[in-house]
Amino acid sequence: MIEEVILVDEKDMEIGSMEKMKAHEESKLHRAFSVFLFNERCEMLIHQRALEKYHSGGLWTNACCSHPRPGENTKSAAERRLYEELRIQCQINEVYSFIYKAKLDKGLTEHEFDHVFFGRFNDELNPNPKEVLDWKYISIQDLNHEINHSPEQYTEWFKIALQGLEAQKIALKA
Repeated sequence: MIEEVILVDEKDMEIGSMEKMKAHEESKLHRAFSVFLFNERCEMLIHQRALEKYHSGGLWTNACCSHPRPGENTKSAAERRLYEELRIQCQINEVYSFIYKAKLDKGLTEHEFDHVFFGRFNDELNPNPKEVLDWKYISIQDLNHEINHSPEQYTEWFKIALQGLEAQKIALKA
């Protein structure tokens, strides 16, 4: 099955669709989402991407990230992928969005209008091994420490989205 992504402009207005790999090879701006889950101790759920992933295999990242399909609502797509990757269902809400562009391995580039969702989840996981190599809950403080010492072990979009998380915390306190 050929997967397609939704091409968008800088205001997230849909302008078409394209095969996913071609969009990453040609650095086309497309819609994406990232899901961040926190447990009752405010620790973040992160996972290590399976080695077989089409890019960034073996790197640590947020709970879930992917792309909505043409005609699919972004929140519904995020809920679908949470189940496909982690085999969990939980309430999520969109918190913010951002555009980024980052070179990846295998000659690919992420150029995404990324919708960021937050949710709460406290249970153990039984993730899909085709998607997830390992997982853990971690405090934001410990996570920032790990990223500062070993940034190459984390996905590019995750590091960028974490900066947005920090800005969100500051905005909520203002």
